Amino acid sequence: MKKLFAVVLVLSLVACTSIVKVDGEQTIRNRMSLKLADAWNKVQLPNDRQPFDVWTQEGLTVDTLRFWAAVPHRGELVRAPSGSVPQGGKSARVPTFVTGMEADQLVSLFETMYSSDGSSVTINKVEPTIFAGEKGIRFEFSVLRKSDDVQLLGIGWVAVKKDELFAATFLAPKLSFFSRLRGKAESVVKSAQIKG
Repeated sequence: MKKLFAVVLVLSLVACTSIVKVDGEQTIRNRMSLKLADAWNKVQLPNDRQPFDVWTQEGLTVDTLRFWAAVPHRGELVRAPSGSVPQGGKSARVPTFVTGMEADQLVSLFETMYSSDGSSVTINKVEPTIFAGEKGIRFEFSVLRKSDDVQLLGIGWVAVKKDELFAATFLAPKLSFFSRLRGKAESVVKSAQIKG
């Protein structure tokens, strides 16, 4: 009976997930514009309160391209689902942007986010870059996903303008998918421009 309930629950959530093909010019939360040479799938999960947009080429378990636009001072990069803290338990550490963070602190926000499920994250490279028309940081990282021991590779971009954080990350399995989809993700990110 429990297995049947779990299957029904998963199917219900999948049925409520909205996936929309996006291409051409797109705007993230009215604050960052992008130009897409290739179509992507924008994913909207039911009751999604996350402060980022999620796009994918092959599906959420295969690749994700995430965008954060205008995260304010003390804004969270990810929100824990309501009711996710066991009674009497301690809530998970939530990566929170604070004005004035140094480059290593900004990168650490994403390290914390991608390791929140118990996955192992390694930052492999950090360098200055231009992101969305602003001076920023580009970082490369790897993730050993706890749920299935899949090795993932990722790239992130971060810039701060007027005390607001703008960022993007791309993550995909090391075998085949990362190298195949990296160029498409980088093309989208290179087109990013902050509005306002």
